[in-house]
Amino acid sequence: MARYNLSVNKSWQNLGCRTILIIASIILVVWFMPRGAHQQLQYDLNAPWKSELLMARHAFPVNKSSKAIEQEKDSMRRAFQPYYSFQREVGTEQVKALSKYLSSHQFNSDDAAILTERLGNIYSAGVLDTADYNMLMEETDKHIRLIAEDDTMSRRVSFTFTPTSANELLLNDRHLTHIKAAIDSLDIAQYIIPNLTLVNEASTHELDSLLASISPFSNDTIKEGQKIIDRGEVVDSEKALILQSYIEEMERLTSLEQRSTTLFGQLIFVVILFTLFTFYLYLFRKDYFYNTRSMVMLYALVTAFPVIVSLMMRNNILSVYLLPFAMLPIFVRVFMDSRTAFSAHVTMVLLCSLAVGYHYEFILIQIVAGLVAIYSLRELSSRSQILKSAVLVTAAAMLTYLSIQLIQTDKIDTLGGYMYRYLIVSGILLLLSYPLMYVFEKLFGFTSDVSLFEISDTNKGALRELSEVAPGTFQHSITVGNLAAEIARRIGANALLVRTGALYHDIGKMADPVYYTENQAGISPHDDIPYAESARIIISHVTEGVKIADRYRLPQFIKDFILTHHGTGLTKYFYIKQQNDHPGETVDPKPYTYPGPNPFTREQAILMMADGVEAASRSLSTYTEESISGLVNKMVDGMVQADFFANCPITFLDIKLSKEVLIERLKALYHTRISYPEANKSEEEQTESNN
Repeated sequence: MARYNLSVNKSWQNLGCRTILIIASIILVVWFMPRGAHQQLQYDLNAPWKSELLMARHAFPVNKSSKAIEQEKDSMRRAFQPYYSFQREVGTEQVKALSKYLSSHQFNSDDAAILTERLGNIYSAGVLDTADYNMLMEETDKHIRLIAEDDTMSRRVSFTFTPTSANELLLNDRHLTHIKAAIDSLDIAQYIIPNLTLVNEASTHELDSLLASISPFSNDTIKEGQKIIDRGEVVDSEKALILQSYIEEMERLTSLEQRSTTLFGQLIFVVILFTLFTFYLYLFRKDYFYNTRSMVMLYALVTAFPVIVSLMMRNNILSVYLLPFAMLPIFVRVFMDSRTAFSAHVTMVLLCSLAVGYHYEFILIQIVAGLVAIYSLRELSSRSQILKSAVLVTAAAMLTYLSIQLIQTDKIDTLGGYMYRYLIVSGILLLLSYPLMYVFEKLFGFTSDVSLFEISDTNKGALRELSEVAPGTFQHSITVGNLAAEIARRIGANALLVRTGALYHDIGKMADPVYYTENQAGISPHDDIPYAESARIIISHVTEGVKIADRYRLPQFIKDFILTHHGTGLTKYFYIKQQNDHPGETVDPKPYTYPGPNPFTREQAILMMADGVEAASRSLSTYTEESISGLVNKMVDGMVQADFFANCPITFLDIKLSKEVLIERLKALYHTRISYPEANKSEEEQTESNN
């Protein structure tokens, strides 16, 4: 009862996790889905308008372009007069200081009067810091506003001075040339300091207010019922400005009730699609439905593309045709199967179509591209296949778009070349599927055919070590792999997967290779040790194999093949020997039993049959059709009777076909032939032989 309750709780927990995953996917897609006018009014700049004739439902002003607004701002910045504080007391103090100096040094009174007057005039005009003056003079005819007590006046910058220009003016004054040397000696520059100071806060606030007052609307107004754009017209910058103005106006007028209705409709549509996809998995692919990693990968892919498309549409970022949508069916086809890839792709495309405004050409192009991607990747065994698939997908998408355009128009020169560029870029981005495949393998624990080919390379890693340390076991593994792959092809299982598993299933024998028949040279070390110890050594090749797999960082499916290729079977040779030598005793089978578990996939069951039959076939005294057929049937039927296949989805038809393959291949392997009849002896020959 406790075990039953635990199983029920675990089942409900798994169901809860799947429910949360599905609900989270629905919420994400609906949350990012665009709503409002911009959902139906999508366009590409410098491309033909794809929808029907668009008429203005309401009068609205046309926005200014961002360039026009920026030009207005630049013009306003140039015309803006910053505030400067006019500090008269600075000039008064410096003039007094100069007058005092001149009096104490007995300058001519007339010359002193002229000099102080000139300095006073300079301060009356205003002295700016050199850096401020240069910055302001970068713009022609720049004015500044001077704040002096309660008075404000505008003054051209060119009418003011810098300390340097004021000093030069005094030195070059024609009325003071006769005392130029005296002026130089008194260092007149020390009496010239800026008396105009920028009032930064007031200037910044005033400029910001002026910039904010610039109207975003031009003088053009579209009247109610006026044509905005018709199908086939190119959306140039002017049309795009009008369309964007219309979208913003419609967004402003859209009520909260209308938005709520749109949201509710989107929610219903998204729930329908996710429900149908979930039912497909539950009804036809239960192995994926009950596998957490498979579910997470599928729903992550189906959710990711609609979210990205929604963000692009809401913010009008580039074109959605740049996205490599065929990447989804490629991943699902490589890691799962074709039917699931197609179902996931259609679900994703329909969700994206909700975001792009129901453009049927988008649906047609992407579904065709997805089908081509699925058909072109029946098996992924090399990098070049991704390139080939990307080329085929791009060509199919372009041909589909061409056919749609030919249906819609009779003028070949009006076809949108921009779309072909988008589709080519999308095809190039599709090449990222190969490096991303490695990321998905590590993230979700899947193994692609490319990885299987890499793992099954016998020239490196554990397989190379096996060929050097235990060559007999290595040859046995290759033979078993060929047998298993042939069975898998006959019954529709994964031939590459089972072959790869077969190459590694006995790597644990590297720990003690001489204890296994295929590596012995006539002398067996088992002759000198107890049967139980022999059984322990033989059984240990399973646990040792898992350790070696960990050391070489082999994927989990390799460890599963190692653990299940004997299942929970007995080391019958030593168990029966022990029974025969101790007839009066009850022999405990536990020390002679493999740890298991039994096979839980078709490929693991195939490996168990191929391994057991191949090993047993080497003990036959004669290789005839009868002996091989008898051995195969006895071995496989024994596995079935021992319930080794009770937990894996292999059928009786699969087992029947597996037997046929094993018999055919073993007959070919051992070159069995029919027995030729001998000629009847004559009576004379018979007599001689009797004598």
